[in-house]
Amino acid sequence: MAQQVTPSSQKALMVELKSLQEQPVEGFRITLVEESDLYNWEVAIFGPPNTLYEGGYFKAHIKFPVDYPYSPPTFRFLTKMWHPNIYENGDVCISILHPPVDDPQSGELPSERWNPTQNVRTILLSVISLLNEPNTFSPANVDASVMFRKWRDSKGKEKEYAEIIRKQVLSTAADADRDGVKVPRTLAEYCIQTRMPSQDSSSDLLYDDLYDDMEESEEDESEGESVGGAHGGGRVYEDQDDSGNEDS
Repeated sequence: MAQQVTPSSQKALMVELKSLQEQPVEGFRITLVEESDLYNWEVAIFGPPNTLYEGGYFKAHIKFPVDYPYSPPTFRFLTKMWHPNIYENGDVCISILHPPVDDPQSGELPSERWNPTQNVRTILLSVISLLNEPNTFSPANVDASVMFRKWRDSKGKEKEYAEIIRKQVLSTAADADRDGVKVPRTLAEYCIQTRMPSQDSSSDLLYDDLYDDMEESEEDESEGESVGGAHGGGRVYEDQDDSGNEDS
């Protein structure tokens, strides 16, 4: 009986998650929404010092498709956000999360959109950059875009946009207290990279199970190659090469 093979997306996500927990991106903290589900991540974003978001604690979910990394994940803020590129429901509108299709009306180049070489690190860095430098050419929140432009063009004299952001930042303090999180407020604190401690051993068991599946799958592939060498193995490699060409 054929053994159940772990989807390649789970293997990719497991490797990325472990990497991000051992070597975090500055200003972010990553956990799973549920320990048994690799396709739903919870993200905590700390507002960068010397910006309107300084001292903020913003929570979001990243949801991955089964065919990741060939299709992009979605990124949705759970914290209420007033921003030109964030929809009212919290969805982030950013080129890197758009499927790689040719859509001239979008104003985006295909090269600006998602491709399989992107990963969670590039998404996180793009999101933090977007917070500080909104794209007002195709806003998801028109009112926030107009307000931001007034604030920017007046060099801070039009204060409405900044005041709304600061109120939202202050409102996140309750979430931070409830989660037992100390929010970094200085550049030195913000730049410290700390490894996330495991809450229990379940995540290690998850990694172990996936590694076992990967080893079993590699053994099966090795056996298949031996058989394939005598029964049309060359055609299998041709299919793999064609697939690789399509991705590129």
